[in-house]
Amino acid sequence: MQFPRIRLRRLRYKENIRRLVRENRLSVDDLVYPLFVTYGNNIKKPITSMPGVYNFSLDLLLAEISQIIELKIPAVLLFGIPEKKDSVGSGAYDEEGIVQQAVRAIKAKYPEIIVITDVCLCEYTDHGHCGIIEENEILNDQSLQLLAKTALSHARAGADIIAPSDMMDGSVAVIRDKLDRQGFQNIPIMAYSVKYASSYYGPFREAAGSAPKFGDRRSYQMDFANGLEAIRETALDVDEGADIIMVKPALAYMDVIRMIKENFNSPLAVYNVSGEYSMVKAAAKMGWIDERAVVMETLTGFKRAGADIIITYHAKDVAGWIREDC
Repeated sequence: MQFPRIRLRRLRYKENIRRLVRENRLSVDDLVYPLFVTYGNNIKKPITSMPGVYNFSLDLLLAEISQIIELKIPAVLLFGIPEKKDSVGSGAYDEEGIVQQAVRAIKAKYPEIIVITDVCLCEYTDHGHCGIIEENEILNDQSLQLLAKTALSHARAGADIIAPSDMMDGSVAVIRDKLDRQGFQNIPIMAYSVKYASSYYGPFREAAGSAPKFGDRRSYQMDFANGLEAIRETALDVDEGADIIMVKPALAYMDVIRMIKENFNSPLAVYNVSGEYSMVKAAAKMGWIDERAVVMETLTGFKRAGADIIITYHAKDVAGWIREDC
């Protein structure tokens, strides 16, 4: 059958028909909101390269969590900003570290919200790398126990999901083993399985103060030219015990999102990272784009590509827009 009997525009003719046949829908249930927590009191420090995003002290973090719950966003992802840094990232696994304190405070007041904690050393090391170093080499195996120690401290504080972002080979297995042996068999791991060495992370490094002091992260994060390697990385994490897998960044990697979705049946998260967020904010500020329209189109694109979970700094805005449309 051909035109004129077949007219695909018939199903686009009216808004309510478009709603009936729409293939992908963005929901507030898809969203995770990243948050930065730091020491001190009454601190809400703007991150200049990420308009609308802040470093919060614990007292103001709880007020922010209240707003997130009111918007019905189900989960947050915590990043910590330590008071001091050292060569082995000891602030990451300190039982009284900032993330550990934040988890306890959030779960005490708002037990219903899911708290995901990022497990890495880069925010806590004075050299800015995701593992410990020797003669400017990032040591994979020697870093694993520190990462596992960090994960365990988060679980003890009450974290609901552990999210290792370090990209050290074997970290998921070591963390899973550590959690299981300490009685945390029910804590899921959200693995940053496919994490590229990306230029889109720039604003995050301002927020977390985590830029490397030498070299870069290309020896452990993935080459952005590679796609099939993502399958190998993900397969390893699934075999090691990852419950949720992730592709990061999202915008330039929708082909990878689709490929991972087609090859694995684990829940798939994507991270709409800082650079993606900041580009939209900058263009919207100049009046070049409609921010709401672009964000909703982009995040729906992630869903269409295969994402089950979307980690995004736009989460609060998106939740509000979805509510307005209901």
